[in-house]
Amino acid sequence: MNKPSSISIKTKDELAILREGGRILAEIVHELSSSLKSGITTKEVDENAEKLIAQHKVIPAFKGYRGFPGCVCLSVNHEVVHGIPGDRILKDGDIVSVDVGIIYRDYYSDTAMTLPVGKITPELQRLLSVTQDALYRGIEEARPHNHLSDISAAIQRYVESNNFSIVKDFVGHGIGKNLHEDPEIPNYGPPHQGPVLKEGMVFAIEPMVNLGRWETKILDDGWTVSTADGKPSAHFEHTVAITDAGPEVLTEYRS
Repeated sequence: MNKPSSISIKTKDELAILREGGRILAEIVHELSSSLKSGITTKEVDENAEKLIAQHKVIPAFKGYRGFPGCVCLSVNHEVVHGIPGDRILKDGDIVSVDVGIIYRDYYSDTAMTLPVGKITPELQRLLSVTQDALYRGIEEARPHNHLSDISAAIQRYVESNNFSIVKDFVGHGIGKNLHEDPEIPNYGPPHQGPVLKEGMVFAIEPMVNLGRWETKILDDGWTVSTADGKPSAHFEHTVAITDAGPEVLTEYRS
């Protein structure tokens, strides 16, 4: 996919479509999360996702994208991102990163969260909590007149202050007419650098945080990313619009 040469600024009409797409995606993920229980396979979770996506009359963004075979990326325990659904059976104590994207009226929305299966250890619960909190630290910086790297620096600062490691091989991104648009959004780096943020920019912000070292590796399937040291990882993501009133989280579930 060819990336646009500059950061896209969305119109009010485009933002309205993205807002509705984000709402639909948040509902899908909320409904899907109830299927994560001990004894289910990751393929069955993916099948549930495909049914929910069809029920909401939207298009799965990931299925077939660059050859990816599933509707959902499902990454378990030491897997960071891009896990392929298959015969793996989930069990109590696992953590599962659920990454879902949809297309609504030709615009993409993207979100992810890491969920527990049954009861997990306090150490894993802390990893999930810190990663989710780091996402919101980054989102708080997504406002007009800040620099792009203010998002990155806020995430890294919070993660490392809690003695976890931030993944550096994979990053967030712009989103809209394409799943991946400019700019890339690292989850690390110094503040006050890069483009100045403007109203109408829309980003997928997604910290990936490791319990051990930050390094990763791609497994033999060509997709699944694992921690290099085999320790657990967590991943949270929201699609966020920059408005004159501050960041608007488009994929946040609202009951």
